[in-house]
Amino acid sequence: MSKIKLLLDVIGDLRSLADSLQAVADAVADSNAAEAEMTTTKEPEETGKAGKTGKSAKNTAKKDAKAAKLEPEEKPLTLEEVRAVLAEKSRSGHTEEVRELLAKHGADKLSEIDPAEYAALLAEAEVL
Repeated sequence: MSKIKLLLDVIGDLRSLADSLQAVADAVADSNAAEAEMTTTKEPEETGKAGKTGKSAKNTAKKDAKAAKLEPEEKPLTLEEVRAVLAEKSRSGHTEEVRELLAKHGADKLSEIDPAEYAALLAEAEVL
């Protein structure tokens, strides 16, 4: 009798696992559909009838609102990104100016600069 009970428990666990896998697959499919919708650049065609708002106008407004909510926030700059820009400036003959920028931000090396100042440093480097 205990073997039958054990097999029933295994079957129940397998069904639970199958349900969980199905939920994950559905979530991935929904995520991919949302990404595909965001990357589509095709504009809806207008009907040409002035003064008449149909379902397509409402759907477009909903899609625009949804896209605005899903728009990623600006990610912080990394040390590697800043280093790449400054290295390019240095290679193009602005080595001394790059050193002056680092000194202006209170450091001898880029790694000593606070990551919060990376955006300001890049903005100043772009002027070079």
